[in-house]
Amino acid sequence: MVKKPAPDAARRSEKSRRAIYAAALALVGEIGYPKTTVEGIAARAGVGKQTIYRWWSSKADVLLEAFLDLSTQAAQEAGQEPYVIPDTGDLAADLKTVLRITVDQLLDPRFDVPSRALAAEGVVNEPLGREFVTKLLEPQLQLYVDRLRAAQDAGAVRADVDPRIALELFVSPLAQRWLQHTAPITHAYTDTLVDYALYGLIPR
Repeated sequence: MVKKPAPDAARRSEKSRRAIYAAALALVGEIGYPKTTVEGIAARAGVGKQTIYRWWSSKADVLLEAFLDLSTQAAQEAGQEPYVIPDTGDLAADLKTVLRITVDQLLDPRFDVPSRALAAEGVVNEPLGREFVTKLLEPQLQLYVDRLRAAQDAGAVRADVDPRIALELFVSPLAQRWLQHTAPITHAYTDTLVDYALYGLIPR
């Protein structure tokens, strides 16, 4: 009698995890954050809610991890390391590369729809807004701070520039245009933002 191979628990867990990510992002985009529940995510993903609670303590934690995973996938699809801003020695080129990836991600319905739902909820649900800023947005902004500081050390950015304020010259206009639909977001747009910002940041 041929013995059947034992089920691959790791593969099964990864399949379930990805189904949960997809379900959470889909639901928050379709019905909004308040109506999204752990039970609903579990039903959509085809798992028991105990499976979700084994890995996460709340729906907010599920969504946070789902967004981090989505960002990782977007970077990998673009051939970049996730959560890294390259340092080729050319600050303008490095920033343009990362912002182009960001544009592609913002235009991807997989990201755009749930992101808008959470952005809207974060305005009226202050604790949720703070949690996502602290856990998701700030670590990404810190990457820009680190890259700008490296450019300062290399003499490519003025020493008196505050990197945390400087990054807002290209990140904030992109976020506003995306959130408010004031105009299209494109690679050409973010390239221009970088050019304009660096004009004021470089030593003279």
